[in-house]
Amino acid sequence: MDITERFINYTKFDTQSAEDSQTVPSTAKQLIFAKYLKEELESEGLEDVEMDDMGYIYATLPANTKKETPTIGFISHYDTALDASGANIKARIVKNYDGGDIELSSGIISSPKKFPELLAHKGEDLIVTDGTTLLGADDKAGIAEIVQAMCYLRDHKEIEHGKIRVAFNPDEEIGMGAHHFDVEKFGCDWAYTMDGGDIGDLEYENFNAASAKVTIKGCSVHTGYAKGKMVNASRLACEFNAHIPETDIPETTEGYQGFYHLLGIESHCEQAKLSYIIRDHDRRKFEDRKDFMENIAKEMNEKYGEGTVKVDIKDQYYNMKEKIDPKMYVIDIVLKAMQESGVTPKVEPIRGGTDGAQLSFRGLPCPNIFAGGVNFHGPYEFVSIQVMNKAVDVIVKICQIAGTFND
Repeated sequence: MDITERFINYTKFDTQSAEDSQTVPSTAKQLIFAKYLKEELESEGLEDVEMDDMGYIYATLPANTKKETPTIGFISHYDTALDASGANIKARIVKNYDGGDIELSSGIISSPKKFPELLAHKGEDLIVTDGTTLLGADDKAGIAEIVQAMCYLRDHKEIEHGKIRVAFNPDEEIGMGAHHFDVEKFGCDWAYTMDGGDIGDLEYENFNAASAKVTIKGCSVHTGYAKGKMVNASRLACEFNAHIPETDIPETTEGYQGFYHLLGIESHCEQAKLSYIIRDHDRRKFEDRKDFMENIAKEMNEKYGEGTVKVDIKDQYYNMKEKIDPKMYVIDIVLKAMQESGVTPKVEPIRGGTDGAQLSFRGLPCPNIFAGGVNFHGPYEFVSIQVMNKAVDVIVKICQIAGTFND
């Protein structure tokens, strides 16, 4: 099976996760794909293939050298984002992309005028959607690349390597992917998530991240008799959000700049709920941002009465850089692998996070490598077949270089 067939097969499964679910995985449909993937790994000859009842899959490609080598791992997640539908994905290939507009379906156009990233892939074969769903290259491209690389190493025994572990997990898109990941069972000295963007991306800096749930308690009274009695929670929700500076939202920030992002509002006169995420690369600024939201609530409670506004903030993950810096050989190996594969490295901070950030803080250094998808989480998502093949080359090279680590 080539990587194109493998990836398109994966896109046929709806694996969207669900933020408010109390189960693991958050949606039962993720387990359907997980079982398929487990069976595929077994059929491809990997060893120690197992899947736990939460849908975490682990497998091994045994060492083919007698040298003492580190055990390294590769990880990807199989859930897709909540931002667009992941059901009934109709993936198709645009061969030898000419640099112009792509008609995904009638009236739905992916244009380099809006998405200039397309032009970097002129002459390549692009896998796109029909414009009504996401594609799922985040992160099924990563899974396809890892499996393809393991098959290549299986068939090319002249490439010496140590023990390699692979793992695939649910619920990354809701920040829960690493929560039930068994680091001890995985048994690696270090690992890499194949969950980055376009070719060459290498990331070992990411946002510190938290969620914030704001609950506003109102008092509903007939509008004709509301004076001095009504507390309109919907209006107070607007007031709360008005405190957020327009300079500190995703639409106005880039690079290392942090932000507050309003995910959604549910409101009635009696009660309102606002859901935010808080992000910053700098740990001190991150803590300041959390304090800022608490202070908004404090000020509003002084104005409207104690208990009117409650803020529940929960940390999600931290910047992995502080855990990677002492072990920069993990990065040096990737840089060498990319260079030997003809890939120009692009080392940039992630304006987001990966499972690797949480795993790094649990003792498994785990930077992030490109998987090739572009315009994630929406109907204009695409991935280049040539880039996916380059990602396979990089994985193979990493395994080969790690096999000489103790020489």
